[in-house]
Amino acid sequence: MDCFGRIDDYFRDVADGLDAAALNFRPEGSGNSISWLLWHLTRVQDDHIVGLAEGDPQDQAWSSWRERFGLPLEDWDTGFGHDDAQVASVRVDDPDLLLGYHADVHQMTLDHLHSIDPTGLERVVDRNWDPPVTAGVRLVSVVGDCLAHLGQADYVKGLAPTR
Repeated sequence: MDCFGRIDDYFRDVADGLDAAALNFRPEGSGNSISWLLWHLTRVQDDHIVGLAEGDPQDQAWSSWRERFGLPLEDWDTGFGHDDAQVASVRVDDPDLLLGYHADVHQMTLDHLHSIDPTGLERVVDRNWDPPVTAGVRLVSVVGDCLAHLGQADYVKGLAPTR
C-alpha cells in the first residue's frame, strides 16, 4: 500500500499544472508524451489489479472513463506494444482527466490490497513464465512499471516547452 501511495503522490506531482501543450509534447517528435505515459501506467495498473482480483474487464475503472477519454483505440487497450501512430493518438488536453482516472484506479488498488491476506500473494496468476508469476510478483511488477513510466513522464515534463 505504501508503494502505491507513493505512485499516487508522484502521479499528482507530475500532472500538476500541465497544459495541453506540455501533456502532449513528444521529445524528438516521436517519443512518448506525458499523456501517453500517465494513461498507459494507469491502464496497466487498472488491468492488472482487476486481473489479480479475478474480475473481468468490465470491472476495470476504465469502463466508466473510456468514453470520457474518447481515444481511437480498442476498448480495453492498455498501450502495450503501441506503435508511433497509436502513441500519437493518445492525446489528453486536461490533466484532470488523467488525475480523476488515476484516483479511481488508486482507490480500487487500495481496496484490493485490503482484501487479500499474505497467503493470497503466493497464488499463481500466470503460468506463461518460468517460474510462474504469483500475485505478489505481479504487484511488484506493476509498481516497477508505474515508477519507470512516472520517471519518464517527469523527464519529459522537464523537456516540454511550456507547462
